[in-house]
Amino acid sequence: MEAFLTSAALVALAEMGDKTQLLAMLLATRFRRPAPVILGIFCATIVNHFLAALVGHSIAGVLTQPWFRYAVAASFIAMAGWTLIPDSLDEDAPLAAPSKAGVFMTTLIAFFLVEMGDKTQVATVALGAQFDNLFAVTAGTTLGMMAANIPAVLFGEALANRVPMRALQVGAALLFLLLGLWMVAGLRGWIG
Repeated sequence: MEAFLTSAALVALAEMGDKTQLLAMLLATRFRRPAPVILGIFCATIVNHFLAALVGHSIAGVLTQPWFRYAVAASFIAMAGWTLIPDSLDEDAPLAAPSKAGVFMTTLIAFFLVEMGDKTQVATVALGAQFDNLFAVTAGTTLGMMAANIPAVLFGEALANRVPMRALQVGAALLFLLLGLWMVAGLRGWIG
């Protein structure tokens, strides 16, 4: 349960103001069909985050040395800093026309590709390395992504004008920092 809840909370907060959330808003306003956009985001996230958690889990299983655990802790601390850097998305970037690929496929492909190397994907790799339960991490990170992106799709611009994105980014950064410091404290034997 810890893996699921930690994954969901970290990714939901990290996604606030992230380029994939901006993409969700852009897709929603461009296509004006929320159901296939949400379904495309969901499917892209499950595949992307399962693969990311699998990579993290596989690396953790192979590299059990203390230096690797310190590297994972350092990655959480680095994610804290990265979360404070706001993302932007070029709204003039061309998207495939929904008439050929469909809104669902356009969203699926665009969201999957934009998520590659994104901070939430990197966080999922680190969470997969931290926790043994690959499915709880994937389910948690997917829930976190959907919790952040469904309102972005449904309420788009109105939400962006009312939610203090900077406060959410700072909150996410603090969670990443605390998780990294907690791991270091555990490795040093400061906590049980």
